[in-house]
Amino acid sequence: MQRLTLGAVAVSLMLGLAACSGMSTQDRNTAVGAGAGAVGGSVLTGGSTAGTVGGAVVGGVIGNQVDDDDD
Repeated sequence: MQRLTLGAVAVSLMLGLAACSGMSTQDRNTAVGAGAGAVGGSVLTGGSTAGTVGGAVVGGVIGNQVDDDDD
């Protein structure tokens, strides 16, 4: 069962990374912020759904507002 789960996670990760190839910098920042926020929210609330979703929303908003001044 663990091998199946590990395989599913690996495939999901590869598909997720491939989906980011055509994204703008702001879109990538939003996605990364949402992912990091979801992980942080889940850890801080002991895995609750509300904490995970709330963290993803807050992280996505923050990631969206990050300005890359390298342009």
